[in-house]
Amino acid sequence: MNYHEPEQPVVVDVETQPQPKSKVKSFLIEMSQTLILALVFYFLIDSFFPRVRVENISMKPTLQPGELLLVNKLAYRLGEPDHGDVVIFHYPGNPQEDYIKRIIGIPGDEILIQDGKVVVNGTELEEPYISAPPAYRGSWKVPEEQIFVLGDNRNQSSDSHSWGFVPFENLVGKALVVYWPVDQIKVLTHPQIVNRPVVVTAANE
Repeated sequence: MNYHEPEQPVVVDVETQPQPKSKVKSFLIEMSQTLILALVFYFLIDSFFPRVRVENISMKPTLQPGELLLVNKLAYRLGEPDHGDVVIFHYPGNPQEDYIKRIIGIPGDEILIQDGKVVVNGTELEEPYISAPPAYRGSWKVPEEQIFVLGDNRNQSSDSHSWGFVPFENLVGKALVVYWPVDQIKVLTHPQIVNRPVVVTAANE
């Protein structure tokens, strides 16, 4: 009777064996995670820094129709509106419409427009960004929790001089950058525009 020793089991080092299915699966999982993370970041950025398209001429020459802007929606949640800010807001007459204008007056300001000049609290504004001096006149005092806005295209703009103030609650955000078209890319400056006091002389008796 012949006796045969049992065959020894074959030992396989699994770490050295190719595992194409596992590699493909791992790649797909990593790609899915990357895409999900990218989408999360996109929607987060879009929620706080939305894009806005300029639709009219009321802010010429600063902004042109068709330009795309990046807007900071956190600006007035973390800070206060200030003179010179270019802002997007829900139009008080129809909150379904969004307007873009420049802040001229903040709560407590007294505004006078006459003879082509805009005067805030007795100080004439230095405004190199406007298309032409205003051809209208009037005076306003800005209430609490509201702002007074004007378009840079003063005589072709529907703004506070014709329909009144903008409540803080209507503010969407501050315009930061023009990013399209490429040849018009620029950072929107928000200058301190109240910087030249008006000298008032008494009339001769």
